[in-house]
Amino acid sequence: MGQIELGLFEFCGWELDLAKRELRAMGAPVPIGSRAFEILETLVVSEGDIVSKDDLMKRVWPGLVVEDNTIQVHISAIRKALGKDRNLLKTISGRGYRILGEWTCHRKSAHAPAPTPPIHPRSTRNSFFTNIPASMSDLVGRETTITQVLNLTSAYRVVTLTGPGGIGKTVLASEIARRLLPSLDGDAFFVELVSLSDPSLVPTTLAQTLDLHLQADDISAELVARAIGTRKMLLVIDNCEHVIDAAASMVEAIVRACQNVSVLATSRELLRIEGEFAYRVPPLEVPASEDLGNALEHSAVQLFIARTRALLWDFSPSEERLSAIATICRHLDGIPLAIEFAAARAATLGLQQIAGRLDDRFVLLTGGRRTALPRHQTLRAALDWSYELLPEAERQLLCSLAIFPAGFTLDAAVAVSGETEAETALAISNLVSKSLVTFEGAETGPRWRLLETVRVYAREKLGVRDHYQRAMRRLAKYFLSFFRPFSEERHLQAAIEEIGRYRREIDNLRAALRWALSPDGDGILGVRLAATASDFWTAMSLVSEAGDWAEKALEQIGEESGSRTEMVLRCALGFALIYTQGMSHRGRDLLTGALSLAKAFDDFDYQQRVTCALWLFSARSMELEDALVFAREYEQVVKGRDIQSRATAAWLVGIPQTYQAEHQEAGERLDWAARHFPFDNRRKNMLRLGADVRTSSMAHNTVNLISRGQLDAAVRTAEESIREARETRQPFVLCVALAWSAAFVSLSLDEVHRAKEYGEELLDHALQHGLRPFHAVGLCVKGSLAVRSGDPRSGIDAIRSGIGEMREAAYLLFYPFFLCELASALQTAGRFNEALQEIGNALHFSEQKGYRWMVPEILRRKGEILAAQNISDASDVQNLYQQAMQQASAQGGIYWQISAGISLVEFLDRNDGRGSARNILLPIYQQFTEGFSSVKLSRAKMLIDGLG
Repeated sequence: MGQIELGLFEFCGWELDLAKRELRAMGAPVPIGSRAFEILETLVVSEGDIVSKDDLMKRVWPGLVVEDNTIQVHISAIRKALGKDRNLLKTISGRGYRILGEWTCHRKSAHAPAPTPPIHPRSTRNSFFTNIPASMSDLVGRETTITQVLNLTSAYRVVTLTGPGGIGKTVLASEIARRLLPSLDGDAFFVELVSLSDPSLVPTTLAQTLDLHLQADDISAELVARAIGTRKMLLVIDNCEHVIDAAASMVEAIVRACQNVSVLATSRELLRIEGEFAYRVPPLEVPASEDLGNALEHSAVQLFIARTRALLWDFSPSEERLSAIATICRHLDGIPLAIEFAAARAATLGLQQIAGRLDDRFVLLTGGRRTALPRHQTLRAALDWSYELLPEAERQLLCSLAIFPAGFTLDAAVAVSGETEAETALAISNLVSKSLVTFEGAETGPRWRLLETVRVYAREKLGVRDHYQRAMRRLAKYFLSFFRPFSEERHLQAAIEEIGRYRREIDNLRAALRWALSPDGDGILGVRLAATASDFWTAMSLVSEAGDWAEKALEQIGEESGSRTEMVLRCALGFALIYTQGMSHRGRDLLTGALSLAKAFDDFDYQQRVTCALWLFSARSMELEDALVFAREYEQVVKGRDIQSRATAAWLVGIPQTYQAEHQEAGERLDWAARHFPFDNRRKNMLRLGADVRTSSMAHNTVNLISRGQLDAAVRTAEESIREARETRQPFVLCVALAWSAAFVSLSLDEVHRAKEYGEELLDHALQHGLRPFHAVGLCVKGSLAVRSGDPRSGIDAIRSGIGEMREAAYLLFYPFFLCELASALQTAGRFNEALQEIGNALHFSEQKGYRWMVPEILRRKGEILAAQNISDASDVQNLYQQAMQQASAQGGIYWQISAGISLVEFLDRNDGRGSARNILLPIYQQFTEGFSSVKLSRAKMLIDGLG
């Protein structure tokens, strides 16, 4: 591929500036990594032609050998940068990639000024500066992680290494930077934030580390970014979590203004800025309890031995010692820092002593830090001095404020202090001036916090008796009022729209609930608070936590038994159990009790919620008759009510009808629901119903459309459901649309390219958001495509893995469909007996659960397996195809009818039954009005015309 001439390419608001090496959307720079930019550049200048993987590798990684996964990482980065236009970048299966659109090229004038040179021009590697710390010891067990992160740093301009304390984020970031230095062609700086107590010092710290010599009184993120300008550099910004907002603002300003800067950050919390890729640093590998024979192959054990040998050079891991080491590493969850401390202690106390003290790992970790306690003692002396100088009122307030782990507003401070607003505000102002309280600006209003060291000190002064109990009771009562909008249906939408105001209090709410529901707390107050805040947790996508607090509260229900509070808690816990534990008897009992209470209180809102939850329970576990009972009951309740309720009823009834093969009525209901469910209060309704009715109706209706032969309409509906799902910005909603589009639509229609595109996005999205059932579907789609591309072995493994996840999560809507895919894969591999067993499982499950729509296709595929096995009587195979056609015809499923008909004709042709195609297929073919370019109908036409 020849040299690319510099220029500016434009298409539909997108600009690719080759001179500035910048991607812009509507004029605004979009963060993208250097090699990802080069891939996009190569595709754009190819003017829509397909560019093979080999050509991309030669262009972007000249002279290097890279894996396919490396290209996939960068392609994903480009699609992420393109956002809603991600479909401009197409994957052409087996051939490469292409970019869509008419990109207009504006060539640079011969007299145009050259790009602005860097502030500090450099010509050799020796002139570049770095303060990246040298390696103090070998980094054990991280080669795979290093390779992954190195790929990410060339695909994304901001990569955040995240994970728990002690996981090794800092040493990993330093090693990545050292690996990048030889090819960086720029400066590399290590910026340490751990010692900062004031977030506003983040820009100053960067300016000092980079030696920018800024003279302004107020050094802002924007000022630092302007000073960096066009310099090429890598910034490693370490320990961002305690100044996360300031760090995020600083990085965002740099990424926007400094095109040649890449950032590798470490933080326990994501920066949450545009262009960021979050990489969760995994723990080291630990051996399972039954895998001690291979203990030395696990990186956690290797690290323990290496660090022990650094102190005891003759240390030898015998079989007994390996068993103890494996136990220690497993108990410490493979966290490197904890393992290093344990190894240091083992060198002096012995392995068995350490293994016996692991019940309290935090004592072990504290004991391993020789300087921790002296440093705290020094801080304590300084704080004692400051505390003794405070007036009594300020001492009391400081101690009361220590109960806020996440900062506080003036209203909250007034609530816990018991003083007037004026008195509290004056005391806070004084504490700020004495550096004991820090002011934090916020869009939702002024906010303050205690530095963590001060908070720990003040909390000790507060004690555990009267003053503490009084402050915590006031805090719980304050949040009972503060979160009340989430418990009132008429105010719920407004609360969701102001979720940021409530999000800031999440750790404070946890503290209040933890106290109230403790043995020394106020149980009834805690029960009421847990119920009041239950929808807040769900709005925050913390369904599991909503269930945890509801469970604790129900254990102390006391005088609230039989009340609306119990109804709310039962509903919250029941919903949570569906998502976290699957379809358990306990979950059903909780929801059934909640429904009885909702009816007793004539609470229509909760009758809707709980009915939908019970319906979801039944539908997910494929108890279609039960789901239909709940749906019909709901339909009766909402007769004559508003259109939203009636559309919800149509959706609830239509979905089980779909899988029971009542395609005509189900299709009409789901189409009506999708068209009539209102857009207003959409986020609130997603929270209440656990789904988006519009996109869910469209996704499920594709099954009816395909079955009835409306193939083009099915594709359009699937694409519309994805488009609307993206607009909701709800991960689970998008996963529903992608799952149905990738599986039921694309695989059923043999549209491999669509299945691959949607399947890859589904896998990425489900993995990113922890949505296990949809990850299972994505794995099955991936496996099905592998079989179609000639790799049945890996396809079988992927499908089996996905089916296993479905069973564990009790998410069974796709179960028979992918059992059929597994059976076909086993057939392709020549494993006919296994294939027959799996197709038998699919048929048994479908007949047992009333999952009738798949039965014709299951019978057809069984016939295909027997025909391929070639040991069955021909009449048995023929009967299966005919039975499939008859059942499909009875269901109005002409697509499955013609599929079985094609298989029958091809079987007869192979067995001297020629001449039957026209009689068998033509009457069915003539019922179709669209979709004639599809694989199945094209094949049918060839057979009818005698060309097969």
